[in-house]
Amino acid sequence: MLMRILRTEGIKFRRAPVWAAFLLLPVLPAVLGTGNYLANLGVLPNQWYSLWTQHTLFSSYFFLPALLGVFCSWEWYLEHSGHNMHALLSFPAPPWALCLGKLLPALGISFLSQAVTGGLFLLSGSLIGLTDPVPPELPEWLVCGALGGMAVCAVQLSLSLLLRSFAVPVALALLGSIAGLMLTAQGLGLYFPYSLLALGMRANNPSMELDIRVLVVSSLVYTLLFTLLSIRLLSGRDAPAE
Repeated sequence: MLMRILRTEGIKFRRAPVWAAFLLLPVLPAVLGTGNYLANLGVLPNQWYSLWTQHTLFSSYFFLPALLGVFCSWEWYLEHSGHNMHALLSFPAPPWALCLGKLLPALGISFLSQAVTGGLFLLSGSLIGLTDPVPPELPEWLVCGALGGMAVCAVQLSLSLLLRSFAVPVALALLGSIAGLMLTAQGLGLYFPYSLLALGMRANNPSMELDIRVLVVSSLVYTLLFTLLSIRLLSGRDAPAE
């Protein structure tokens, strides 16, 4: 049943307009970050590590949360449109399967966005002629960032199920990222879902000491809690509000 739902979601994704956002949003912070690095070589002497701080300064706090917010909002906005929610609720599948059918593609986008971010980082460094070895920590930064993105996806899917608007959940993702930045500055980032993506990527601080076990547990807990919330919300809905 779940595989059937995922195949149906895959058909929707093939012509999804959100792919434009997926292609654009990772590129912008790479361009901005590389430009900022080149403009400040005097105070950014650590080549790849300094370049990473400039890439993640933009991407982890603004562009990647926005990307995940757009994708999650689009997933449920389709169902809120017209009579699609009626059709979805009449589908012979339990609510947990319908919610996982939305969550798993979003998690795939989280990991794929990190892979694209890493690829753009390596490409940027090569184009500007960095000669130091590529940071061996890069795979860890990307995987931990994707795990943090899982929590963001789960929260955003709940918001997008609850709210019929496309734009409001995306705006909330950006507000959540700003709040996450403030809480991270106070040492509370590991306990707030919107901080986990940036912390996992070691945004703007590659030498940060991070308890990965806490990051993983926090990401999984938020993912589980908000997925259960989505299932409960969908279970209590007989038909979309008119």
